[in-house]
Amino acid sequence: MINLYDITFNSPLSPRQLSYGESLIAQYDCPLPDKMQDAWSHYNYLVYVISGRKIWHTPQGSYDLRGGSCVFVRKGASVVEQFFDTPFCVVLVFLPDEFMTRVLQSKVTPVYKKHKDYNPVIPVDNDKILAAFFESMASYLDRRWTPDQSLVELKFRELVLTLADNPHNSELLSFFGSLLTTPQSVALRSVMEENFSYNLKLEEFARLTNRSLSAFKRDFKREFKTTPGKWLMNKRLQHAMHLLSNTSKTVSESAFESGFENPSHFSRAFRNQFGMPPGLARMRVAV
Repeated sequence: MINLYDITFNSPLSPRQLSYGESLIAQYDCPLPDKMQDAWSHYNYLVYVISGRKIWHTPQGSYDLRGGSCVFVRKGASVVEQFFDTPFCVVLVFLPDEFMTRVLQSKVTPVYKKHKDYNPVIPVDNDKILAAFFESMASYLDRRWTPDQSLVELKFRELVLTLADNPHNSELLSFFGSLLTTPQSVALRSVMEENFSYNLKLEEFARLTNRSLSAFKRDFKREFKTTPGKWLMNKRLQHAMHLLSNTSKTVSESAFESGFENPSHFSRAFRNQFGMPPGLARMRVAV
């Protein structure tokens, strides 16, 4: 899997960047190498599409982004489908939890958690104020010199406050409220439940939860009463069994969508867990 933050920050093809700490805004015009690409980020990020088309696929749904679209993608993994008929030009803004929390806490009118669920990809109301913000950022990106860091910080703060000040962003406001109120143990469980089906390494799960690998393993054991490796294997196998038993997906599709990239490893683990090969589980549905 590719890390969108890492490839954007380090890409020589994306020189138009502004950063403050680990927050990063970049006008990115570089297609991913494949039509379908598993991608993840340990930071939340805003996608503001200028032109072109891509689809973000998640277990909760798919989001077709075209020129004028704006979404907030929560940290985690997704499958990005791209189309090569039109150049894809987008502004990506990566926003760490810690930075957003600090800005939201400074808001004069407090952000309260709304009684609304939020998905991995959250649509954002692209009103005139938000459009004006990105138009103003284009001038900074076109400069031949880097603005003072205090000014860059103000622009990032402006973006977060602009998003939080729009009542039409009810789903995003619910997520913002959770940042201020959700205990770390709940956040850890949420990250794992939402991303177990992606083939992420333990080190990458640790980054998603803002922990070192050792701290991640320790906190995981405290929360789940087992190791991350055992939990992931069981969760992925249960998900594969669900797909085989309730959908028309093939064995290979079910394996891939459950986080297994090696078919032989999947078949062996499935047989050990359920006492039957995955093909038999699928045949029972067909009958």
